Amino acid sequence: MLSSDKGRRRRALHILFAAMAFLCIWSSAAPAQEKADPFTVLRQKLVADGFSAEAVSQLYSRPEVFVEADGVSRFFIHSEAKLNYDQFSSPESIEKAQRYLQENTTALGEAEKTYGVDKRVITAILLVESRLGTVSGSRSALNILSTLAALTDPAFQESFWRIIPPERRISRERFNERVQKRAEWGYRELKALLRYTEREGMDPTAIASSYAGAVGYAQFMPTNILAYAQDGDQDGRIDLLVHADAIASIANYLKRHGWRPGISREQQEKAIYAYNPSSFYVNAILKVADLLKA
Repeated sequence: MLSSDKGRRRRALHILFAAMAFLCIWSSAAPAQEKADPFTVLRQKLVADGFSAEAVSQLYSRPEVFVEADGVSRFFIHSEAKLNYDQFSSPESIEKAQRYLQENTTALGEAEKTYGVDKRVITAILLVESRLGTVSGSRSALNILSTLAALTDPAFQESFWRIIPPERRISRERFNERVQKRAEWGYRELKALLRYTEREGMDPTAIASSYAGAVGYAQFMPTNILAYAQDGDQDGRIDLLVHADAIASIANYLKRHGWRPGISREQQEKAIYAYNPSSFYVNAILKVADLLKA
């Protein structure tokens, strides 16, 4: 527990230092009218796309909303590390997954009945995505996606490039190639996040996520929340930090991407690949599901 607390403190300090570094660079580089608010251009875009000017102004005036330079810079750095998927098929992980199956038998059984998706595959996805709901992200989804979306502004791009550690940067050419696509994607996800939180009566600053903006135990991006998330516990709202909702949402996603009872292994792989387009991921999910049947 103590070591994890130290890790959280270190992460918080990294976020703080990155935000301070960005603001220092932004203040020296941005036009005078934008120095006070690096989200000026983003706010204007949101209003132009139909969001309330008053609501946008109030939201981006809150102290919890800031440039998330530390998290977003991960989209533009060299990373040779690959996730060790073998860890999820260890005896300890399978034991935890078996216990999760037992403890959530009602929600998993209902999802399997309603959507036709193997409850062991749903459990395997929850194991890999959030360690069965124990690790689902500690960053602000709003700050991550706002920072990404703001990168459509050339001045913001320049300032952001300068805070990425030189030893961890991709080339400037690759950054320039990737940044616009990433920014446009981030803006779509930001709009979806704001629509989702408004619909559910949630505070957008309180939604935690991964560094990529993925939310909840199922690690859905906001556009996928709007398209596929389900109210598994039938309480009238969708919250992916509720196990029943996360379970039903994963099942609905896989069904909508081709999962049917009795489909072939190849068809199973295709449906899971839609969830995460990685052959390593797909193989890990099916390996865990097979071990849970044993």
